[in-house]
Amino acid sequence: MKDLSDFRISYEKYSLSEGSIVEDPYLLFKNWFDEICKSKKVKEPNAMTLSTVDSHNTPRSRVVLLKKFSSQGFIFYTNYNSNKGKNIANNPNVCLSFFWPSHERQVIIKGSCKLLSQKESDEYFYSRPKDSQIGAVVSDQSKEIPNRKFIEDRFRSISESEEKIIRPKHWGGVQVSCDTIEFWQGRKNRLHDRILFEKDKKNNWHYKRLSP
Repeated sequence: MKDLSDFRISYEKYSLSEGSIVEDPYLLFKNWFDEICKSKKVKEPNAMTLSTVDSHNTPRSRVVLLKKFSSQGFIFYTNYNSNKGKNIANNPNVCLSFFWPSHERQVIIKGSCKLLSQKESDEYFYSRPKDSQIGAVVSDQSKEIPNRKFIEDRFRSISESEEKIIRPKHWGGVQVSCDTIEFWQGRKNRLHDRILFEKDKKNNWHYKRLSP
């Protein structure tokens, strides 16, 4: 067994003090996200880990790309027939996790999913590059295929066709409506800052500090 016990970093770049916490978690997320983007130290700051649970209560995680966020929730796009799509259909409760090592920060979001409208999915699909549209059409995501050539031949066939590309009905947007949002800021001596936002019964946000 490889010993990784000496892999250790002291987090000392930033802090999350009570004086810097805003009452709106979406605004705090935006502030952090904009800061990450401005620094240009993270290639894909919108990359997030999406965790779902299948029908056997087995968890599964994968990285997807955040495409939009607001006080209504966090939006990504996927194939609804994929493993993640089936998991969400079976159990809409998910967890999103962002990790930005350059700023020693994490954001962990728990919430429930709903599918976007056909119109919203169309708007995003047709804004994508043509090759990305074709990729969504040819891929039966999560299904077994005989070899790499099989999918490349399907891609080539459609790319050489003059027919209009149509968004598959099983491909579209998913919005995660948040129940909790935790902001984690790495600190010295492992005394990290952890601020958890939760909704009350009137959908108002309140936050509390958690022990690291």
